Amino acid sequence: MGAERADVVVLGLGGMGSAAAHHLARRGAKVLGIEQHGIAHALGSSHGETRVIRRAYFEHPDYVPLLTRAYELWDELEAQTETKLFERTGVLLVGPRDGVVVPAVERVAKLYGMELSSFPAAELAERYPGFSASPDETAVLEHDAGYLLVEECVRAHARIAREHGARLWTDCRVDEFGQDESGVWLSTERGRVSAARLVVCAGPWSERFLPELPLEVRRKVLLWLRAEPRAYSPADGTPVFGFEDSGRFFYGFPALEPGVVKVALHTGGTRVCAADRPQRNLEAADVDEIKALCRAHLPKVEPVVLRHAVCMYTMTPDEHFVVDRDDNVAFAAGLSGHGFKMAPVIGEALADLALDGRTELPIGFLSAARFAH
Repeated sequence: MGAERADVVVLGLGGMGSAAAHHLARRGAKVLGIEQHGIAHALGSSHGETRVIRRAYFEHPDYVPLLTRAYELWDELEAQTETKLFERTGVLLVGPRDGVVVPAVERVAKLYGMELSSFPAAELAERYPGFSASPDETAVLEHDAGYLLVEECVRAHARIAREHGARLWTDCRVDEFGQDESGVWLSTERGRVSAARLVVCAGPWSERFLPELPLEVRRKVLLWLRAEPRAYSPADGTPVFGFEDSGRFFYGFPALEPGVVKVALHTGGTRVCAADRPQRNLEAADVDEIKALCRAHLPKVEPVVLRHAVCMYTMTPDEHFVVDRDDNVAFAAGLSGHGFKMAPVIGEALADLALDGRTELPIGFLSAARFAH
């Protein structure tokens, strides 16, 4: 029997790969997506119920045009699937006036004319009784922001990809790939596969397939903590929240179930040497720092862990993504813990790169060339 053949193979079907398969299939390409686990699995980086989405982007203003397009695409995906994916609760960020987060958010909002409310943190407890901060800090609320239901988003992209003819192989490991005169080939558990183009979206497994990129995988822990039964309800207007505290960035979500609040520490994290074997058990060090931050900022949260999840950040040295193309291989890697919100537009860019060799989307600042020596 001959090798499987496709126009484009997508390697990895998490947040970015499922979106790339979606856009490729909708453009009429014969797509084969290959995932070593299942769709919306909990072993990589695209799981844990929720992800923050916001446009007043303190990380870098160059992301804002991509986010504007991502917002359009998330709304389009909701309409296509008749599934709620994006909850616009607003995003509240609190930190020092001379810190990193609040000043950058205000600059970006002004630059792009976004609606933003600013007020002194001394008013925080009055406006939001579940939050507290130092009186000399500042709070900013981005109104058109909120959270994405992460697993539902991955499933929605995969569903539309299938409806447009994509074949999605799950529980199938890829051992290696290479390029030849006809395009690319892959050695998989189901046999040899060949295609004109390959899109690599391997998340924390990227180093295996893109060894030339300077990537580091970090273990991150998500905690669901006990809270007062009626506290932090989205029905009462509780937004997604984040606090800059002594160089750390701590964030969380409204209570999607009464008395349970999801929180996590964005900064830090321990290095993962093998993406297949991160420490998934909860350790004391995973909890202590977050409990201290909860005591400082979330007075209605009790320091009792109800459940946890481990995900992985794939970091670049500058903490910005890599989205690029090398001959017949397009790739997205090093999303550095803040990429999921942009999955649909990154998927669109990858489809452009794979099918056209270029994209009109403004991804030049994410080129791999910045790491060339």
